Amino acid sequence: MVPAEHALIVATILFCLGAIGVLVRRNFLFVLMAIEIMLNAAGLAFVAASGIHGQPDGQIFFLFILPVAAAEVAIGLALGVLLRLRYGTLDLWQIAQTRED
Repeated sequence: MVPAEHALIVATILFCLGAIGVLVRRNFLFVLMAIEIMLNAAGLAFVAASGIHGQPDGQIFFLFILPVAAAEVAIGLALGVLLRLRYGTLDLWQIAQTRED
């Protein structure tokens, strides 16, 4: 049995890594993966917090996070295909430079 405090620490570390990935990465697919890590970290935090309080609310809320993550992947991949077709690259900084010109 893992203590809930340890799960919250892991969730915090994962969320921070995902946020750093969103801010630092240039590739659109890596940004999508970083957002997915952040969503999973939030779900882990909800489940751990529900374990601390002995209530199933966090687990139920995590069931709502899963479809949001799936929708994010589907819409994100569709946007990735659109970006690749329109700009020829998935490099977000290069796309931003193209849009400024």
